[in-house]
Amino acid sequence: MRLHDDIHNYYEKIVVDEIIKRQLGKQYNDDVMADFCCTVLNQLPPRYIRYDVDMAFYLPHQERVHMEEQVNIAIDVAISQIAKKQVINE
Repeated sequence: MRLHDDIHNYYEKIVVDEIIKRQLGKQYNDDVMADFCCTVLNQLPPRYIRYDVDMAFYLPHQERVHMEEQVNIAIDVAISQIAKKQVINE
């Protein structure tokens, strides 16, 4: 078993989906996006899984909605932190 290949944090998928939805990759370069993703994920509890399909099948809808809300809040916080950092660097 290779841990990094077999197990991952399900929040990563939700975060990436929301980043794509908001088109944040067009606003920030890869370096900023890497820091941004770390900032977002560090605000969220880990939810380790082996297969995304298991979460899609077994995760109650209300819990999925709650996870998406947490991701949206974490992304908003990270965006405000980036904005503050850009003001300081100007």
